[in-house]
Amino acid sequence: MASFQFKERLQAAEDWILANPNPPQNWPWTWLYKVGRSAYALMRDVISGQLTLHAMSLVYTTLLSIVPLLALSFSVLKALGVHQRMEPFLFQFFQPMGPQGVQMAERILGFVDNMKVGVLGSVGLALLVYTVVSLVQKIERSFNMIWRVPEMRSVAQRFSNYLSVIMVGPLLMVSAIGVSATIFSSSFVQTLIAIEPFGSLILAISRFAPFFLVVGAFIFVYVFMPNTRVQLRYAAIGGLVAGVSWQAAGMLFASFVAGSAKYAAIYSSFAIGIIMLIWIYLNWMILLLGASLAFYLQNPGSVAKRTHVQLSPELQEKVALAMMWMVARPFSEGKKAPQQEALEQALRVPGEVTRGVSDKLIRAGLLSLAGRQGDQLVPGRALDLITVGDVLTAVRHDEDRVVDRLPPVFPEELLKGERENESTTFATLLHGSAGSDISPGHPR
Repeated sequence: MASFQFKERLQAAEDWILANPNPPQNWPWTWLYKVGRSAYALMRDVISGQLTLHAMSLVYTTLLSIVPLLALSFSVLKALGVHQRMEPFLFQFFQPMGPQGVQMAERILGFVDNMKVGVLGSVGLALLVYTVVSLVQKIERSFNMIWRVPEMRSVAQRFSNYLSVIMVGPLLMVSAIGVSATIFSSSFVQTLIAIEPFGSLILAISRFAPFFLVVGAFIFVYVFMPNTRVQLRYAAIGGLVAGVSWQAAGMLFASFVAGSAKYAAIYSSFAIGIIMLIWIYLNWMILLLGASLAFYLQNPGSVAKRTHVQLSPELQEKVALAMMWMVARPFSEGKKAPQQEALEQALRVPGEVTRGVSDKLIRAGLLSLAGRQGDQLVPGRALDLITVGDVLTAVRHDEDRVVDRLPPVFPEELLKGERENESTTFATLLHGSAGSDISPGHPR
């Protein structure tokens, strides 16, 4: 009895999160509602295994690409003589692994120092660049999966954008470190340090400076990596949550490593490798979860029971009619054409559903793209030439012509699905028509 009541309450909470026709409009219920929906979606993504699968793939690619990646990044910094400023970030990354993590960082830096990019030759340099680009490409593929983006950047964009980030990104980090050091060492700031409470406040800010740099790196990745437009405020929220999670995971993992003497006894010298794999995996999971959080905050309609919503005929037809109405009404009133992203948020359904339906209506000539950026929707022809039947026909139309393959095994009017035949029983059809001799076991 208790388990039955628990299931009922759990189902009621799920319905409140997913199928609430009247979501809360007042704070703090709006905040609680968004947090509940985002947490539900994140847990669903983790349980479904998509994020974990991509994280494991990125762990493998990281092991192959970490030395070439650092070699390319440090080559620019070495030319400017500032590569030493980036080394503390590498030690900070491996710090939760304990003393062996510091040794691992020193070995990686030794490999980077021994790698001479200038003497690799054209083939070796091409392989080096390809290894690094393949890592960033897999990161983009994972982010595009999270953001439901079907297409990746072109080959030319990948090489230009990826290499520019790999080369310029560390330089920006070093510049940020230098600017912050200059600010804290200025005479004005030193004067403020001598005055309380400004001295304690500036000291606290200086201690949190590495954390803010990590959060900034997360935000930059969330904005740049997906092949779509990401709003800065949602990327900032995702980056802040990911930064806090990364700091907390580092402390917890350090305590785990400190009490993992039995793993060293079991795995011997392989223990440090296993611990490093686990730590890299946790970092990728935190990065992907932050990206998922930014996606669901920007696209609240994408929160559903499944990651990919089943496109039922009822859903497509009602979305098409609602979208056509929301485009036709402001057009008839002489108002501004709505943006497609605004329609997706107003309809509160996953973006891939609305985009698929709008693409069908555009191809049918019922909608057209407008605006400077081509992201606004207007009617494709005069409103007195667009009927409800036209919209339903466009959505129901089989553009791949798979319907033409169906053999004539039943009456043609049933295949058309006309309204006047909906109440006809199959007994009446079978008595009134002999049908075809085609059966599953006897192809024609």
